[in-house]
Amino acid sequence: MRLLISFAALFLSVVLLQLGNGGVGPLDALSGVKLGFTPTQVGLLGSAHFVGFFIGCWQAPRLMGAVGHSRAFAAFTAAGTIGLLAHMLVVDPYFWAAMRVASGICVAGCYTVVESWLQAKVTNETRGRAMGAYRGVDMGAALMAQLLIGVLEPAHYVSYNLLALFCSAALLPLTLSRLKQPEVPDAPRLRPRLAWAISPLSVAGVIVAGQTSAAFRMVGPLYGQEVGLAPGQIAWFLASFVLGGALAQWPTGWLADKFDRRWVLIWISGAAMVACGVTVAVSGGGTVMVLLGAGFFGFSTFPVYSVAASHAHDFAKHEERVELSAALMFFFAIGAIASPLIASALIGAFGPWAMFALVAAGHLFLVVYGLMRMRARPTVEERTQYVYSPRTSFLIGRLIGRLREGDGEPH
Repeated sequence: MRLLISFAALFLSVVLLQLGNGGVGPLDALSGVKLGFTPTQVGLLGSAHFVGFFIGCWQAPRLMGAVGHSRAFAAFTAAGTIGLLAHMLVVDPYFWAAMRVASGICVAGCYTVVESWLQAKVTNETRGRAMGAYRGVDMGAALMAQLLIGVLEPAHYVSYNLLALFCSAALLPLTLSRLKQPEVPDAPRLRPRLAWAISPLSVAGVIVAGQTSAAFRMVGPLYGQEVGLAPGQIAWFLASFVLGGALAQWPTGWLADKFDRRWVLIWISGAAMVACGVTVAVSGGGTVMVLLGAGFFGFSTFPVYSVAASHAHDFAKHEERVELSAALMFFFAIGAIASPLIASALIGAFGPWAMFALVAAGHLFLVVYGLMRMRARPTVEERTQYVYSPRTSFLIGRLIGRLREGDGEPH
């Protein structure tokens, strides 16, 4: 309890940040449809978010070094607030895309500040509990952000103002906290070749994870509208995906620690293909069936990133872990940037089922490539501990690196 109280300001800022920026993706999708944007233009908004996300991940440590944690957090929050407030001033998909870049920078930058602060304050004895609480708070806030869509009217300035209020309010807990600002950590070098050299299969896994997550969260509302869901039902549709992913973490972690992680990755990718088929098949079966399909989809796809990352860390040296985590995040961003634009174009050309066909194709590739990699080399005997890996900033590797090696409390 003392641990939670000591980090209460940081966690509250995370909750408010998620409420402010976690709901803008689906709100933009629904607003774009109402305003007559084409599906491809709606997808562009999701891709723009991840462009900003990558920029924010890369530049945040440098800004923290220049102005400090609190001022950097304020600057990133201001960028996100401007991005939200400006939406209804200029109703144009390309202007909105620029504003979504600002929102993406805000999310990545703010998470970098929060995780840097956490890294400086946790000890090996408290790391497990702190990370467990942090991941629980983050995922719970993400779930609430999806549910907000049920009460926000698309293409209305009040809806964007409300999200901007949440984003601005995230400033208060962290900037008014009496916690002493930590030393600025060195920015990890971005070495994509390191991840490829250590585990090509893990690189493929995180790209597919980015493709899947970004397509569903950014373009999923288009699918929901196409199959007849009301805005409130779309909120539950997206929330079911997040909830399914949260429920999958414990059984997936148990399997990934007990069996060859390549087989676990192959089997959950196979389950993801089944989930794509099931989700499309039940699209006409009523709201409950659609929500169950979304939950199954989240259950089977959400853990792919963490399993792939854990497999890569099995082959990494201790001193490579932070840079490896950053490289895997880079490849995740590559998949996430491309996916919404491609998925929305496919929906416009072929119908709502095409988004799940894209996701299924990615997981089919992952199954085939996984089988090929199993023939290329054996796995390691001594493996790191499975850890659920949030896709939040390049600094997350510093927080979970010791947990992978069992230095700290188990997940």
